[in-house]
Amino acid sequence: MTPELTYRPDAVSVSIAMFAWNEEKVIARALRSLLAQSLFLDSSRPRPKCELLCIVNGSTDGTARIAETTLAEYRPTLESGNLRCRVVRLAQRGKLNAWNQFVHVLSAREARYLFMMDADIVFEEKTTLANMLQVLEDDPDACVAVDRPLKDIASKPRKGLRERLSLAASQATQAAQAQLCAQLYGIRAATARNIYLPRDLPACEDGFIKALVCTDFLAHPVWPRRIRLAPGAAHRFEAYTSPAALLRNQKRQILGQTVVHLLVDEYVKSLPTPQRQALAQTLGHKDQTDPAWLRRLIAGHLRRVRFCWRLHPGLLSRHFRRLAAARGSDAPLAWVAALANLMASLLASWLAWRSLKRGAIDYWPQASRSPQCQNAQCLMPNAQ
Repeated sequence: MTPELTYRPDAVSVSIAMFAWNEEKVIARALRSLLAQSLFLDSSRPRPKCELLCIVNGSTDGTARIAETTLAEYRPTLESGNLRCRVVRLAQRGKLNAWNQFVHVLSAREARYLFMMDADIVFEEKTTLANMLQVLEDDPDACVAVDRPLKDIASKPRKGLRERLSLAASQATQAAQAQLCAQLYGIRAATARNIYLPRDLPACEDGFIKALVCTDFLAHPVWPRRIRLAPGAAHRFEAYTSPAALLRNQKRQILGQTVVHLLVDEYVKSLPTPQRQALAQTLGHKDQTDPAWLRRLIAGHLRRVRFCWRLHPGLLSRHFRRLAAARGSDAPLAWVAALANLMASLLASWLAWRSLKRGAIDYWPQASRSPQCQNAQCLMPNAQ
Protein backbone atom coordinates (compact mmCIF):
# COMPACT_ATOMS: atom_id res chain seq x y z
CA MET A 1 0.00 0.00 0.00
CA THR A 2 1.29 3.47 -0.91
CA PRO A 3 1.73 5.68 2.17
CA GLU A 4 -0.29 8.87 2.35
CA LEU A 5 1.34 12.12 1.33
CA THR A 6 1.72 14.83 3.91
CA TYR A 7 1.17 18.44 2.82
CA ARG A 8 -0.36 21.71 3.90
CA PRO A 9 -3.93 21.65 2.59
CA ASP A 10 -4.24 25.44 2.65
CA ALA A 11 -1.47 26.21 0.16
CA VAL A 12 0.05 25.09 -3.13
CA SER A 13 2.43 22.26 -2.30
CA VAL A 14 3.64 21.31 -5.79
CA SER A 15 4.38 23.70 -8.65
CA ILE A 16 4.91 22.13 -12.08
CA ALA A 17 6.50 23.81 -15.09
CA MET A 18 6.19 22.51 -18.63
CA PHE A 19 8.78 24.28 -20.80
CA ALA A 20 7.88 24.66 -24.47
CA TRP A 21 9.50 26.30 -27.48
CA ASN A 22 7.95 25.78 -30.94
CA GLU A 23 6.27 22.52 -29.90
CA GLU A 24 2.90 22.94 -31.62
CA LYS A 25 3.03 19.38 -32.97
CA VAL A 26 3.42 17.73 -29.56
CA ILE A 27 2.26 20.17 -26.85
CA ALA A 28 -1.30 18.79 -26.74
CA ARG A 29 0.04 15.24 -26.46
CA ALA A 30 2.32 16.19 -23.58
CA LEU A 31 -0.40 18.07 -21.69
CA ARG A 32 -2.93 15.25 -22.03
CA SER A 33 -0.37 12.77 -20.79
CA LEU A 34 0.46 15.01 -17.82
CA LEU A 35 -3.17 15.68 -16.90
CA ALA A 36 -3.87 11.93 -16.76
CA GLN A 37 -1.45 11.54 -13.84
CA SER A 38 -2.86 9.98 -10.67
CA LEU A 39 -1.50 12.91 -8.66
CA PHE A 40 -4.46 14.92 -9.94
CA LEU A 41 -7.13 12.23 -10.40
CA ASP A 42 -6.77 9.65 -7.64
CA SER A 43 -9.52 10.53 -5.14
CA SER A 44 -8.80 7.46 -2.99
CA ARG A 45 -5.96 9.24 -1.19
CA PRO A 46 -5.20 12.79 -0.05
CA ARG A 47 -3.93 14.94 -2.90
CA PRO A 48 -1.60 17.92 -2.54
CA LYS A 49 -2.61 21.24 -4.03
CA CYS A 50 -0.79 21.71 -7.32
CA GLU A 51 -0.31 24.35 -9.97
CA LEU A 52 0.71 23.83 -13.59
CA LEU A 53 2.44 26.56 -15.57
CA CYS A 54 2.92 25.84 -19.26
CA ILE A 55 5.77 28.25 -19.97
CA VAL A 56 5.99 29.03 -23.68
CA ASN A 57 9.24 30.88 -24.32
CA GLY A 58 9.92 32.79 -27.51
CA SER A 59 7.80 30.52 -29.69
CA THR A 60 6.98 31.62 -33.22
CA ASP A 61 4.37 28.93 -33.92
CA GLY A 62 1.00 28.01 -32.38
CA THR A 63 2.35 26.36 -29.22
CA ALA A 64 0.73 28.80 -26.77
CA ARG A 65 -2.65 28.77 -28.55
CA ILE A 66 -2.79 24.96 -28.65
CA ALA A 67 -1.75 24.75 -25.00
CA GLU A 68 -4.53 27.15 -23.96
CA THR A 69 -7.11 25.21 -25.98
CA THR A 70 -5.98 21.89 -24.50
CA LEU A 71 -6.03 23.17 -20.92
CA ALA A 72 -9.48 24.66 -21.44
CA GLU A 73 -10.81 21.14 -22.07
CA TYR A 74 -9.59 19.98 -18.64
CA ARG A 75 -9.75 23.12 -16.52
CA PRO A 76 -13.31 22.75 -15.09
CA THR A 77 -12.56 19.24 -13.79
CA LEU A 78 -9.03 19.84 -12.59
CA GLU A 79 -9.61 23.19 -10.91
CA SER A 80 -12.52 21.73 -8.97
CA GLY A 81 -10.00 19.28 -7.56
CA ASN A 82 -6.38 19.92 -6.64
CA LEU A 83 -4.86 21.52 -9.76
CA ARG A 84 -4.97 25.02 -11.19
CA CYS A 85 -3.31 25.63 -14.53
CA ARG A 86 -2.37 28.45 -16.88
CA VAL A 87 -0.20 29.28 -19.88
CA VAL A 88 2.62 31.79 -19.42
CA ARG A 89 4.05 33.49 -22.51
CA LEU A 90 7.64 34.74 -22.29
CA ALA A 91 8.96 36.90 -25.09
CA GLN A 92 12.56 35.77 -24.57
CA ARG A 93 13.48 32.44 -26.08
CA GLY A 94 15.47 29.97 -24.01
CA LYS A 95 14.87 27.31 -21.41
CA LEU A 96 17.44 28.79 -19.01
CA ASN A 97 15.55 32.08 -18.74
CA ALA A 98 12.25 30.17 -18.48
CA TRP A 99 13.72 28.03 -15.68
CA ASN A 100 14.92 31.09 -13.77
CA GLN A 101 11.58 32.84 -14.21
CA PHE A 102 9.65 29.81 -13.00
CA VAL A 103 11.85 29.12 -9.98
CA HIS A 104 12.38 32.69 -8.81
CA VAL A 105 9.30 34.60 -10.02
CA LEU A 106 6.37 32.57 -11.35
CA SER A 107 6.01 29.53 -9.07
CA ALA A 108 3.94 29.81 -5.90
CA ARG A 109 6.13 31.10 -3.08
CA GLU A 110 4.70 28.58 -0.64
CA ALA A 111 5.38 25.57 -2.91
CA ARG A 112 7.55 22.96 -1.23
CA TYR A 113 8.42 21.07 -4.42
CA LEU A 114 9.05 22.17 -8.00
CA PHE A 115 8.68 19.81 -10.94
CA MET A 116 10.24 20.57 -14.33
CA MET A 117 9.34 18.83 -17.56
CA ASP A 118 9.85 19.31 -21.28
CA ALA A 119 6.93 19.57 -23.67
CA ASP A 120 8.08 16.73 -25.93
CA ILE A 121 7.72 13.79 -23.52
CA VAL A 122 4.87 11.58 -22.37
CA PHE A 123 4.44 9.55 -19.21
CA GLU A 124 4.85 5.79 -19.28
CA GLU A 125 3.29 5.31 -15.83
CA LYS A 126 0.24 7.15 -14.52
CA THR A 127 1.81 7.12 -11.04
CA THR A 128 5.07 8.75 -12.14
CA LEU A 129 4.59 12.17 -10.52
CA ALA A 130 2.97 10.75 -7.38
CA ASN A 131 5.85 8.31 -6.89
CA MET A 132 8.46 10.99 -7.49
CA LEU A 133 6.75 13.24 -4.95
CA GLN A 134 6.58 10.36 -2.49
CA VAL A 135 10.37 9.95 -2.68
CA LEU A 136 10.87 13.59 -1.69
CA GLU A 137 8.32 13.27 1.12
CA ASP A 138 9.81 10.07 2.53
CA ASP A 139 13.57 10.58 2.12
CA PRO A 140 15.03 13.66 3.87
CA ASP A 141 18.39 13.05 2.16
CA ALA A 142 16.87 13.32 -1.33
CA CYS A 143 16.88 16.79 -2.87
CA VAL A 144 15.88 15.64 -6.36
CA ALA A 145 13.57 12.85 -7.52
CA VAL A 146 13.92 11.42 -11.02
CA ASP A 147 12.23 8.77 -13.13
CA ARG A 148 13.46 6.44 -15.87
CA PRO A 149 13.77 8.12 -19.30
CA LEU A 150 12.81 5.62 -22.01
CA LYS A 151 13.52 6.04 -25.69
CA ASP A 152 10.49 5.57 -27.93
CA ILE A 153 12.40 3.05 -30.03
CA ALA A 154 12.65 0.68 -27.04
CA SER A 155 9.09 -0.51 -27.66
CA LYS A 156 9.64 -1.34 -31.34
CA PRO A 157 9.39 -5.10 -31.94
CA ARG A 158 12.05 -4.96 -34.68
CA LYS A 159 15.09 -2.78 -34.13
CA GLY A 160 17.79 -1.90 -36.62
CA LEU A 161 21.48 -1.70 -35.77
CA ARG A 162 21.39 2.06 -35.19
CA GLU A 163 18.47 1.69 -32.80
CA ARG A 164 20.12 -1.15 -30.90
CA LEU A 165 23.32 0.89 -30.57
CA SER A 166 21.33 3.89 -29.36
CA LEU A 167 19.63 1.78 -26.69
CA ALA A 168 22.90 0.16 -25.62
CA ALA A 169 24.50 3.59 -25.19
CA SER A 170 21.62 4.87 -23.05
CA GLN A 171 21.69 1.75 -20.86
CA ALA A 172 25.37 2.36 -20.13
CA THR A 173 24.65 5.97 -19.19
CA GLN A 174 21.71 5.13 -16.93
CA ALA A 175 23.75 2.54 -15.04
CA ALA A 176 25.74 5.32 -13.39
CA GLN A 177 24.66 6.71 -10.02
CA ALA A 178 22.75 9.95 -9.47
CA GLN A 179 21.60 10.49 -13.05
CA LEU A 180 19.56 13.64 -13.61
CA CYS A 181 17.65 13.94 -16.87
CA ALA A 182 16.51 17.51 -17.56
CA GLN A 183 13.43 16.21 -19.41
CA LEU A 184 11.68 15.51 -16.09
CA TYR A 185 12.63 15.85 -12.42
CA GLY A 186 11.29 17.10 -9.11
CA ILE A 187 13.37 19.22 -6.75
CA ARG A 188 12.87 20.71 -3.31
CA ALA A 189 11.92 24.36 -3.75
CA ALA A 190 14.43 25.52 -1.13
CA THR A 191 17.23 23.86 -3.12
CA ALA A 192 16.08 25.13 -6.52
CA ARG A 193 15.72 28.69 -5.27
CA ASN A 194 19.40 28.80 -4.36
CA ILE A 195 20.28 28.00 -7.98
CA TYR A 196 20.44 30.49 -10.84
CA LEU A 197 21.26 29.37 -14.38
CA PRO A 198 23.67 31.85 -16.03
CA ARG A 199 22.44 33.21 -19.34
CA ASP A 200 25.45 31.84 -21.27
CA LEU A 201 25.23 28.34 -19.81
CA PRO A 202 24.62 26.04 -22.81
CA ALA A 203 21.52 23.85 -22.85
CA CYS A 204 22.93 21.35 -20.37
CA GLU A 205 21.51 22.65 -17.12
CA ASP A 206 21.11 19.17 -15.65
CA GLY A 207 24.88 18.79 -15.20
CA PHE A 208 25.15 22.11 -13.37
CA ILE A 209 22.18 21.35 -11.10
CA LYS A 210 23.48 17.85 -10.36
CA ALA A 211 26.94 19.16 -9.39
CA LEU A 212 25.44 21.67 -6.95
CA VAL A 213 22.79 19.37 -5.48
CA CYS A 214 25.04 16.34 -4.91
CA THR A 215 27.67 18.42 -3.11
CA ASP A 216 25.28 20.71 -1.20
CA PHE A 217 26.74 23.63 -3.18
CA LEU A 218 30.32 22.31 -3.03
CA ALA A 219 30.32 21.86 0.74
CA HIS A 220 31.61 18.26 0.42
CA PRO A 221 32.39 15.54 -2.16
CA VAL A 222 29.60 14.09 -4.28
CA TRP A 223 26.80 12.35 -2.38
CA PRO A 224 24.82 10.39 -5.01
CA ARG A 225 21.94 9.85 -2.55
CA ARG A 226 20.87 13.48 -3.07
CA ILE A 227 19.26 12.28 -6.33
CA ARG A 228 16.80 9.40 -5.97
CA LEU A 229 15.18 7.29 -8.68
CA ALA A 230 11.48 6.84 -7.94
CA PRO A 231 10.01 3.35 -8.35
CA GLY A 232 7.19 2.92 -10.85
CA ALA A 233 8.07 6.20 -12.58
CA ALA A 234 9.06 6.61 -16.24
CA HIS A 235 8.55 8.77 -19.31
CA ARG A 236 9.18 8.29 -23.02
CA PHE A 237 10.89 10.63 -25.44
CA GLU A 238 11.75 10.66 -29.12
CA ALA A 239 15.26 9.29 -29.55
CA TYR A 240 17.93 10.65 -31.84
CA THR A 241 18.71 7.86 -34.31
CA SER A 242 20.24 9.41 -37.44
CA PRO A 243 24.04 9.84 -37.36
CA ALA A 244 23.68 13.61 -37.92
CA ALA A 245 21.21 14.02 -35.05
CA LEU A 246 23.34 11.90 -32.73
CA LEU A 247 26.40 13.96 -33.57
CA ARG A 248 24.56 17.25 -32.93
CA ASN A 249 23.37 15.94 -29.59
CA GLN A 250 26.92 14.87 -28.66
CA LYS A 251 28.15 18.35 -29.55
CA ARG A 252 25.47 19.92 -27.33
CA GLN A 253 26.46 17.70 -24.40
CA ILE A 254 30.17 18.50 -24.77
CA LEU A 255 29.44 22.23 -24.93
CA GLY A 256 27.38 21.97 -21.76
CA GLN A 257 29.79 19.74 -19.84
CA THR A 258 32.70 22.03 -20.70
CA VAL A 259 30.98 25.12 -19.35
CA VAL A 260 29.69 23.24 -16.29
CA HIS A 261 33.27 22.16 -15.56
CA LEU A 262 34.45 25.78 -15.72
CA LEU A 263 31.56 27.04 -13.62
CA VAL A 264 31.75 24.42 -10.88
CA ASP A 265 35.43 23.51 -10.72
CA GLU A 266 36.85 26.97 -11.33
CA TYR A 267 34.39 29.75 -10.64
CA VAL A 268 31.95 28.55 -7.96
CA LYS A 269 34.61 26.59 -6.08
CA SER A 270 36.69 29.77 -5.78
CA LEU A 271 33.85 31.78 -4.23
CA PRO A 272 33.84 32.56 -0.50
CA THR A 273 31.49 30.32 1.50
CA PRO A 274 28.85 33.04 2.07
CA GLN A 275 28.58 33.64 -1.70
CA ARG A 276 28.26 29.90 -2.39
CA GLN A 277 25.54 29.64 0.23
CA ALA A 278 23.63 32.42 -1.56
CA LEU A 279 24.57 31.20 -5.04
CA ALA A 280 21.40 32.30 -6.83
CA GLN A 281 21.91 35.88 -5.74
CA THR A 282 25.65 35.70 -6.52
CA LEU A 283 25.22 34.42 -10.09
CA GLY A 284 22.17 36.56 -10.79
CA HIS A 285 24.05 39.68 -9.73
CA LYS A 286 27.05 38.63 -11.83
CA ASP A 287 24.87 38.25 -14.93
CA GLN A 288 23.30 41.68 -14.38
CA THR A 289 26.47 43.63 -13.65
CA ASP A 290 28.93 41.83 -15.94
CA PRO A 291 27.06 40.09 -18.80
CA ALA A 292 30.23 38.85 -20.51
CA TRP A 293 31.82 37.20 -17.45
CA LEU A 294 31.12 33.61 -18.45
CA ARG A 295 32.27 34.13 -22.03
CA ARG A 296 35.58 35.48 -20.70
CA LEU A 297 35.90 32.39 -18.50
CA ILE A 298 35.37 30.19 -21.56
CA ALA A 299 37.84 32.17 -23.67
CA GLY A 300 40.52 31.80 -20.98
CA HIS A 301 39.92 28.05 -20.85
CA LEU A 302 40.28 27.71 -24.62
CA ARG A 303 43.63 29.51 -24.51
CA ARG A 304 44.87 26.86 -22.06
CA VAL A 305 43.42 23.88 -23.94
CA ARG A 306 45.56 22.68 -26.84
CA PHE A 307 43.38 19.77 -27.97
CA CYS A 308 39.62 19.50 -28.44
CA TRP A 309 39.41 16.23 -26.48
CA ARG A 310 40.64 18.05 -23.38
CA LEU A 311 37.71 20.45 -23.23
CA HIS A 312 36.54 18.88 -19.98
CA PRO A 313 37.80 16.06 -17.73
CA GLY A 314 36.60 12.60 -18.68
CA LEU A 315 35.54 13.55 -22.20
CA LEU A 316 37.13 10.40 -23.64
CA SER A 317 38.04 8.34 -20.57
CA ARG A 318 34.40 7.58 -19.75
CA HIS A 319 34.12 5.68 -23.04
CA PHE A 320 37.11 3.54 -22.14
CA ARG A 321 35.54 2.83 -18.74
CA ARG A 322 32.39 1.64 -20.49
CA LEU A 323 34.47 -0.62 -22.70
CA ALA A 324 36.13 -2.12 -19.63
CA ALA A 325 32.79 -2.57 -17.88
CA ALA A 326 31.13 -4.48 -20.73
CA ARG A 327 30.26 -7.98 -19.52
CA GLY A 328 27.92 -10.85 -20.33
CA SER A 329 25.92 -11.65 -23.44
CA ASP A 330 25.44 -7.96 -24.32
CA ALA A 331 29.18 -7.23 -24.19
CA PRO A 332 29.79 -7.29 -27.99
CA LEU A 333 27.00 -4.81 -28.64
CA ALA A 334 28.12 -2.68 -25.68
CA TRP A 335 31.65 -2.64 -27.09
CA VAL A 336 30.43 -1.56 -30.53
CA ALA A 337 28.24 1.16 -28.92
CA ALA A 338 31.13 2.41 -26.79
CA LEU A 339 33.53 2.49 -29.75
CA ALA A 340 30.96 4.30 -31.89
CA ASN A 341 30.40 6.82 -29.10
CA LEU A 342 34.15 7.28 -28.74
CA MET A 343 34.55 8.15 -32.42
CA ALA A 344 31.47 10.39 -32.32
CA SER A 345 32.82 12.15 -29.20
CA LEU A 346 36.11 12.90 -30.95
CA LEU A 347 34.30 14.51 -33.87
CA ALA A 348 31.73 16.23 -31.65
CA SER A 349 34.48 17.60 -29.39
CA TRP A 350 36.15 19.20 -32.40
CA LEU A 351 32.82 20.74 -33.47
CA ALA A 352 32.21 21.98 -29.92
CA TRP A 353 35.76 23.39 -29.68
CA ARG A 354 35.26 25.22 -32.98
CA SER A 355 31.91 26.65 -31.82
CA LEU A 356 33.39 27.86 -28.54
CA LYS A 357 36.29 29.46 -30.39
CA ARG A 358 33.75 31.38 -32.46
CA GLY A 359 31.82 32.41 -29.34
CA ALA A 360 28.76 30.34 -30.33
CA ILE A 361 27.33 28.96 -27.08
CA ASP A 362 23.55 28.98 -27.54
CA TYR A 363 23.14 25.67 -29.37
CA TRP A 364 20.13 23.39 -29.16
CA PRO A 365 19.38 20.78 -31.88
CA GLN A 366 15.60 20.41 -31.98
CA ALA A 367 14.37 16.89 -32.64
CA SER A 368 12.40 16.30 -35.81
CA ARG A 369 8.71 15.74 -35.25
CA SER A 370 6.66 13.12 -37.04
CA PRO A 371 3.51 14.87 -38.35
CA GLN A 372 1.32 11.87 -37.55
CA CYS A 373 2.60 11.67 -33.97
CA GLN A 374 -0.07 13.92 -32.44
CA ASN A 375 -1.37 12.02 -29.43
CA ALA A 376 -0.07 10.55 -26.23
CA GLN A 377 -0.34 6.97 -27.50
CA CYS A 378 2.31 7.69 -30.14
CA LEU A 379 5.03 7.28 -27.55
CA MET A 380 3.04 5.09 -25.16
CA PRO A 381 1.93 1.97 -27.04
CA ASN A 382 1.18 0.15 -23.80
CA ALA A 383 -0.46 3.00 -21.89
CA GLN A 384 -4.03 1.78 -22.11
